[in-house]
Amino acid sequence: MTNRLENENSPYLLQHAGNPVDWYPWGPEALEKARTEDKPIFLSIGYAACHWCHVMAHESFEDPATAAWMNQHFINIKVDREERPDLDSIYMHAVVAMTGQGGWPMSVFLTPDGKPFFGGTYFPPVRRYNMPSFNDVLQTIAQLWREDRPRLLESSLQLSEILQQTPILGQAALHWGEEQLKQATTTLAQSYDWTSGGWGKAPKFPQPMAIEFLLRQATRGDALARDMAIHALKAMARGGMYDVVGGGFARYSTDDQWRIPHFEKMLYDNAQLALAYLHGWLVSREPLFRQVCEETLDFILREMTHPQGGFYSSLDADSEGEEGKYYVWTLPEIQSALSNPQEAAFACTAYQITQAGNFEGNNVLQRALTDAALAEQFNISPEEVPDRLAAIHARLRTARSKRTRPGTDDKVLVSWNALALTAFAEAGRYLNRADYLDAARRSAAFLLQEMYQPGRLLRSWRAGQARHNAFLEDYAALIIALLALYQSDPNPTWYTSALRLANEMITHYIDPQGGFFDTRDDHETLLYRPKELQDNATPSGNALASLALLQLSAFGEQGRDRDLAEAMLGAMQEAMLRYPAAVAQWLCAADFALGPVAEVAILGDPADARTQGLLQALWAAYRPRLVAASSPFSLGPAGPPLLQSRPLRDGQPTAYVCRNLICQQPVTRPADLLVQL
Repeated sequence: MTNRLENENSPYLLQHAGNPVDWYPWGPEALEKARTEDKPIFLSIGYAACHWCHVMAHESFEDPATAAWMNQHFINIKVDREERPDLDSIYMHAVVAMTGQGGWPMSVFLTPDGKPFFGGTYFPPVRRYNMPSFNDVLQTIAQLWREDRPRLLESSLQLSEILQQTPILGQAALHWGEEQLKQATTTLAQSYDWTSGGWGKAPKFPQPMAIEFLLRQATRGDALARDMAIHALKAMARGGMYDVVGGGFARYSTDDQWRIPHFEKMLYDNAQLALAYLHGWLVSREPLFRQVCEETLDFILREMTHPQGGFYSSLDADSEGEEGKYYVWTLPEIQSALSNPQEAAFACTAYQITQAGNFEGNNVLQRALTDAALAEQFNISPEEVPDRLAAIHARLRTARSKRTRPGTDDKVLVSWNALALTAFAEAGRYLNRADYLDAARRSAAFLLQEMYQPGRLLRSWRAGQARHNAFLEDYAALIIALLALYQSDPNPTWYTSALRLANEMITHYIDPQGGFFDTRDDHETLLYRPKELQDNATPSGNALASLALLQLSAFGEQGRDRDLAEAMLGAMQEAMLRYPAAVAQWLCAADFALGPVAEVAILGDPADARTQGLLQALWAAYRPRLVAASSPFSLGPAGPPLLQSRPLRDGQPTAYVCRNLICQQPVTRPADLLVQL
């Protein structure tokens, strides 16, 4: 027997379609039933790769007695937070306001009109962890609804009034210089863990946006920013949270040293980290960083890519009911998978593999020795070490492929795909990887064909169906991704699509008081219209929108775009200085706004070696404050203004470099272009 979730498209919702709980998806039917039957709503929000979501489902939602109580006293609604970040944002703010903390699974009790009055996260089936049991919570809420409803309604009204205070952007001008950027770097350094790398205590999360900001500052000559970024990238690459066998990163480390991960793999983490490692390699030329970037992108192509070109959302932490079982190793398994005892000894020394293990009797591979130390111990040259380890990884990956894979959330989300599209587009350009550039093209074509209707972008796609209005983050991230692809593959379609999306974003998401709402103007009416400013695991939609508009402005589009972005950045100045880790994507946008931005146009036949020489010079280094357009000839109104009225010089491929509306003399030689850059 199934419930109403059987007609949904989300893998997370479908996981609960067989529960004895009479689940509803969020929508008019459930809300009207709550009003008609005068029952409170139990809202459960989670996602497919969430370990504790699975635990609570097994303990409570699959229990017939618990389900019977829920069905009798509540209207029960299940939401996939990845499909509906608007609902997740609204009710997460409510839970944090009520309890001081949030997380998933999120458990919220609402009035029939959607106002929250009690909430939390995971509740155990019996009283433990100093927490009430879920059944105790259900019975108490049901009793209060019957006997003391006015008090619940009053608290829900007060909380709702607080939540509805929408932040205002656009009330201050941007007054920034390099000194403020250095101040943000200093603040990040004050909380940096110079022993183990990264920020914060266990559980320790990667901070790709902070690392990106620091790498941008490294290109300005900030040695502290450079050292911090490189230290963080090296710390995370040693293993543990990074999957040295198959590539890709887990969601976070359960300890301070990046040793033992929470094993779920999310597309957004891997897309952002692959890009950070690419930029880290460009800044430092550290071979390990290029290796991690390529292994992570290869992992996405191998395990998280739909045949049509979209990228899947996540891989579960669990397989066969055990967290991490797919990824961990016993000593006998290592010895069996590798071809000879010497190779096994090399692997065990490199990755601290022991009989006792470091995780519940198993081993999470964690790099113990440097290449030089390994080479000395095994009497080989340091240059041989990477090849030996690569061969070991390949054999272990083959052995691991015979295990039961973790579950895959195979829905395609625009904003997360856009982050991956950006990484593939830039890696294809900087690393000269045609396969990455092809993946970026296929991804862009998929998103524009499958998830865009005339005048409207949709959020989520699975099994041939696109659903749900796109959110601000979807529009803004896709604009940035298409501009990244256009600079790698100068097909005017990518640019004109980005421009069309920007116009729609401004039309349908703008807040007259500054910035943008997260939801479209014709979105369903919710408790309030959310407007997220803080970056979380993914960049906030408003921070992405500010960067997208700044980049379009640099291509020569309307001054309106830059005016909107600068007003938003002006309102965020204090937050960027006081809480840089929480608004690092805003800092990246502020860095671009401060400039100077190089606006480069290259005209010439792409098949001409002289044109390729100019392009190779252009992408020879990491220049985060640069936009570029290229074409065989000067384009008319169909292309970016940056390319218009740009003739060839003496009939040769020609580069034009402008900064702050001031253009230098056109050049035809790569050496002269490098001087101007």
